[in-house]
Amino acid sequence: MIPRPEPIRQIETSFQIHPVTALLGPRQCGKTTLARFIAEQEPSTVFDLENPVDIQRLSAPMQALKDLSDLVIIDEIQRKPELFELLRVLVDRSRQNARFLLLGSASPHLVKGVSESLAGRIGFVDLAGFQLWEVGVQHRDRLWIRGGLPKAFLADSEPDSTQWRESFIRTFLERDIPQFGITIAAETLRRFWTMVAHYHGQVWNAAEFARALGTAENTARRYLDILTGTYMVRVLPPWFENLKKRQVKAPKIYIRDSGLFHSLLQVSTLADLRGHPKIGASWEGFALEHIIHVFRTRDAYFWATHAGAELDLMVTIAGKRHGFEFKYTDAPGRKRSMHIAIEDLGLEHLWVIYPGDQKYALDSKITAIPLEEILQLAQTWLTT
Repeated sequence: MIPRPEPIRQIETSFQIHPVTALLGPRQCGKTTLARFIAEQEPSTVFDLENPVDIQRLSAPMQALKDLSDLVIIDEIQRKPELFELLRVLVDRSRQNARFLLLGSASPHLVKGVSESLAGRIGFVDLAGFQLWEVGVQHRDRLWIRGGLPKAFLADSEPDSTQWRESFIRTFLERDIPQFGITIAAETLRRFWTMVAHYHGQVWNAAEFARALGTAENTARRYLDILTGTYMVRVLPPWFENLKKRQVKAPKIYIRDSGLFHSLLQVSTLADLRGHPKIGASWEGFALEHIIHVFRTRDAYFWATHAGAELDLMVTIAGKRHGFEFKYTDAPGRKRSMHIAIEDLGLEHLWVIYPGDQKYALDSKITAIPLEEILQLAQTWLTT
């Protein structure tokens, strides 16, 4: 097992505030492994709702849960959404000593009842696949091409990793999606998912997707909501303010896991990727996910004007705006658009993330920096 101390620390922090903590993330990202590791450190009771035995154990949930103490782990909680209301009753009882760790592969807006039933009682911890700082910077290219889902990253060979990811996509569409009560033909949703891959890093256009699919715009938006709610796609909202400029007000879309992105494009190796026209977009999505994860922020945006000025990512840290540009090039330089973004958005600094190994200044407010140094940068900002 690759150590993952940061999400464990976040879970411990959440339990200091809430009696219930939800560990959320895509299928096969390591939630169960992490939860069982935690369970080995203290007295625990584990229920896996993909295990028929555990489903039977919870056939009378009040009787099964009411007298438990210590840590209670319920895996794949979205399969029994009726448990949320019961958990509210249990945690409100003064004699209830249990803490509940809920594992789920769907965001709260897809699982009806989470927010309403457990408001004020539940904390959320997001878990993605492996991050660069977890696997070691020497494995950056392997992580980039294979993605962070543990079985894809740890596969014995590139063909094994490719085959696992293809099986994951098929299983996700044919088995997992129907378990959420969603009835969409697997081939239709795969076609839509593949289209998203080809638009990775571009502005979402519902009308264009609807025309290509032969559906209504609302249907295309529903498909996007499903893939977003199951952590397969990131919708990055636009930032706009009163600048007396026409600004882009539609979001950008990304495949969250780089390995799944490459599989949808039928890219199997780093050599294939280096010859692919989407290599710049691939690097952008890969680096963007790491930055959003390391800063643990939901306030992440891109910015663009119809005149051509743009910023790939903006986050606010300690009340100060920081900008990020992603460039797959050996030695990125400064561009006029960067200075426009700094001036119009009032950026504290703009960082250009590139695949090199040297940090260097492009301007007093612009610095090119390797992705590997972002963790150290974030730790500095978050502790000052």
